[in-house]
Amino acid sequence: MNAMATITQHQRSDGRACVAFRAQDGQARLTDLAQRGSAKAIVLNGRETVFLNTSGGLTGGDRLEYRLSVGGGLRMTATTQTAERVYRSTSGQAQITVALEVGAGAHLDWLPQETIVFDRASARRRTEITLGEGATCLMAETVVLGRAAMGEVVETLDFHDWRMVQRGALPLHLEALRLTDARLRMGVAGLGDARAVATVVLVAPDAPDHLDAVRAVLTRPDVRAAASALPGRLVIRLLARDGWPLRRQMVDILTLLRRAPLPRVWQN
Repeated sequence: MNAMATITQHQRSDGRACVAFRAQDGQARLTDLAQRGSAKAIVLNGRETVFLNTSGGLTGGDRLEYRLSVGGGLRMTATTQTAERVYRSTSGQAQITVALEVGAGAHLDWLPQETIVFDRASARRRTEITLGEGATCLMAETVVLGRAAMGEVVETLDFHDWRMVQRGALPLHLEALRLTDARLRMGVAGLGDARAVATVVLVAPDAPDHLDAVRAVLTRPDVRAAASALPGRLVIRLLARDGWPLRRQMVDILTLLRRAPLPRVWQN
């Protein structure tokens, strides 16, 4: 009697959400809302878009894509409903794409909540913000390695996070974060004892003017942070041993730069 081989094929999630706005009579008008699979988008008060992944997280082979177009002259905020989770992968990589277009003279705050990466996760994320003439943006990104409160330790990892802000085809800010087994073992040459990292970037003509005010709020004792300014750009980088103190420091920075409270989902 021949043995029968059992083949298990895991179901993969594939989600795509696209939202577009244009200005009409001084107000934002929703012109496109397309959703597929696990990716959803909720529009609040015509000024805020909340993206969410209904699959509960990502693993190898999953695909997630968020797209947003902000019409000329508008001021919008986009965020995620909760922290994104990237779980252990048994095969393949998770693919995450974020493509945001900001029309001439418009402004976008792209403020996703944390990405929590678990042991043996494998993922690639690519975030592109394309600015029109005179457009500005505030971008924040936080990556947390495991949940300290649950005693989780991340030792094996393959996570690439590529981010770019460009005006037309001209790059204004470009960074690539690559977290691997080797990087985690590099000590002070890598992350040291940090397990939560974040970057905040403000692209605007007056961005450097906020440098002193930002440095004044970098006071959280459990967070290492530094801010620097270049023409038309302000960059803040943060490290912490746990995601919670880093999140509180992020709230301080973003509230200052926005001159307004953070989206409601951040306050839950």
